[in-house]
Order: sequence, then C-alpha cells, then structure tokens
Amino acid sequence: MTPDDRVALLEDEVYILRDSGEIPEIAYHATLHYLTQDKQGPRIVLRAEELALLQDAALQRYRTIVLRDLDPANRDLSLYRGVRRTLYNWQRMETFCHRIDRDCIAFKPVVRQALQQFIQQELEDVTSGLRISSVNCSKEDILEFLQLLGSSEDSLPRGWQHLCPVDEPN
Repeated sequence: MTPDDRVALLEDEVYILRDSGEIPEIAYHATLHYLTQDKQGPRIVLRAEELALLQDAALQRYRTIVLRDLDPANRDLSLYRGVRRTLYNWQRMETFCHRIDRDCIAFKPVVRQALQQFIQQELEDVTSGLRISSVNCSKEDILEFLQLLGSSEDSLPRGWQHLCPVDEPN
C-alpha cells in the first residue's frame, strides 16, 4: 500500500465516522476492526496519529449529535430526539473519552450554553402559546445533566420545570 493509498483509506474512514449513526463509538470500533483485523480489510497497523484522527472523527460525531438535539430549530424535524437523548449522548461521549484517555472538558461550556439557550427558547415559545413543550425528560434528568456540565438550576430561567412532562401517578 502506498502512502497515498493509506491517506485516502483513512480519509474515507474519517468521513464514515463523522456521518455515523447515533452511537459513534460503535462506528469507531467497526472502523478499527475493518482497518486492522478484518480479512477483507487492509489489515494495517495504525500509527498513533492515525488512531487520534479516527478518535477525533468519532468525537466530532458525538459533538454533532449532542448539539443537534439542543438546537430549537430542530424541534419539529424527524431527526430531533430531545433533551433526554442529548443527556444519554453526553454520557456516552464522556465514557468514550474516558476509554480513549481524552478530555471533553472544553466541550462542556458549549453544551451548557446550548442547554440553557434551548430551555430559554422553549420556555418563551411555550409561555407565549407558540408550541407545546418538546422537553421529553424529567426535571431530575435536567438537573443531572446540569450537574454533569458543571452548572446548576440557577442557570435556567424561572419556571423551566413546567416544560417537563408530569409523571402520572400509579
């Protein structure tokens, strides 16, 4: 395999990872398997910088899907999964970062701000009668998410709890 072939192969895999589905870590491991072990793959030994490139692509996908569901413009689109999914994807990303010995601390303020802006916009839209709430998780879930992001309930607008669905008593 020529150096150019190797670069092209890795570029293809990076594109695949950046457009992967809802769980980028699975796509990342599938890519690793294909590149290094699959009998129909190239069976190459990845250098540290190549591995980092693939990890970066998986992390970029995580960032994309985390922010996707905190964008108020996406609330009525079929791709929207809600705040609950954002929390799950954030937790998956943190776990992935831990496994690959990476730090996602620089992304926390971005997500924290996106969550706060989403809740603010949602509250404005719901209170003005423009829509019903699209928040699909409990206030405890949101509080947990805020804690994971290094924030607190004080960062959200007054009355935000009314956006959350109310559990029916048994």
